[in-house]
Amino acid sequence: MKWNLRLAAAKRDIWKASELQRALAEHGLVISAGKMSGLWSGQPVSLKLDDLDVICVVLNCAIGELLIPEPVKVTRPGQVDTPQAAASSAATVVPRRRDGRSMPPA
Repeated sequence: MKWNLRLAAAKRDIWKASELQRALAEHGLVISAGKMSGLWSGQPVSLKLDDLDVICVVLNCAIGELLIPEPVKVTRPGQVDTPQAAASSAATVVPRRRDGRSMPPA
């Protein structure tokens, strides 16, 4: 999912996190400055459904405007990884000896 709060707020002439924070507080949702910063500038790790309701009311928007599905990021059973993903994961492999001893310095 893509978190789209800033664009949804900008469409309603809300350009600062503090403006949205005040509007949310007026509707009963008091958010700390740290959490507001995370909501505004990044993708939240977790968010209560009740909080989403208040955000939607304040912005007068549907949930689909805040959360945009990204189905191409989902790996399906039997799907082969892209070469780029395989190359990046191969670069992180660290060789180890089977007998438990450390490798000689490079």
